Amino acid sequence: MHFADNIIQKVKNGKSPICVGLDPHFEGLPKFILDKNFEKHGRNAKGVAETIIEFNKGIIDSIKDIAVTIKPQFAFYEIWGHEGIRALEESCKYAKENSDLLIIGDGKRNDIGSTASAYAQAYLRKELYEVQSNSYKCDSLTVTPYLGSDGIRPFVEECNQNDKGIFVLVKTSNPSSGEFQDLITGEELLHEKVALAVANWGIESIGESGYSSIGAVVGATYPEEIKMLRGLMPAQLFLIPGYGAQGGTIEDLKPAFYKGKTGALVNSSRGILFAYQKSAKFSETNYKEAAREATLVMQKEMKVLD
Repeated sequence: MHFADNIIQKVKNGKSPICVGLDPHFEGLPKFILDKNFEKHGRNAKGVAETIIEFNKGIIDSIKDIAVTIKPQFAFYEIWGHEGIRALEESCKYAKENSDLLIIGDGKRNDIGSTASAYAQAYLRKELYEVQSNSYKCDSLTVTPYLGSDGIRPFVEECNQNDKGIFVLVKTSNPSSGEFQDLITGEELLHEKVALAVANWGIESIGESGYSSIGAVVGATYPEEIKMLRGLMPAQLFLIPGYGAQGGTIEDLKPAFYKGKTGALVNSSRGILFAYQKSAKFSETNYKEAAREATLVMQKEMKVLD
């Protein structure tokens, strides 16, 4: 099914446009799971990987009927070498086999020529040289546009051929994003030029829902830019980081959405994964219940989008 159509259908069927970031910071992993796996496997990368797998499965089970997508940030897996990559693969496999969650691979990949094609094939192609590939089970991928259109086309082609999606970095939520993204280029800011390019790249990837599978990353911490960027990219799905821990509110994000809560996905990572750390109501052994409650609170806050 067309990537954007799939997201819109899930939202119209009652799910909330929530993206849960599976970012397993070591410091946040429940100690009782770590201790168990360190005792079984040793205090090593395998013990951490097994902890991440168990933790992620619990999070997936707790939010799968509420959220639309999960978004594993690859860095928190790559840090543990091949065992971490195994944890990423096992977590994504579990999500695919035990839920209808879509998976956004947060790798911010890009390059040019054959290397860009290889990245696109690695994460977005279903089969490679008649061999089953896409071991990460990604439905979409975050990419950076800095290398220009020849660094984006291979990803767009794979999206169109495999019913996949990408989210191109346009205006990110970090405090220093303006150092480059807000530079004046002619009569426009650089991120406005990127937005226009994303809209153009996505023209041939628009589904029946009216949305393109070529989406945009737009930070929640810049509400005025959200309104302006929606005007420049009317057919793009927005992936919005920066909610919660970074200060963005659902009220700030209203310009990103159309009627029926469509048009955007709001990401929350630490606020959901490690909700147990911020509540006297839950202990680490109740991390799943805490994560579910945090997701339900987010869902309730989204009523302002109705």
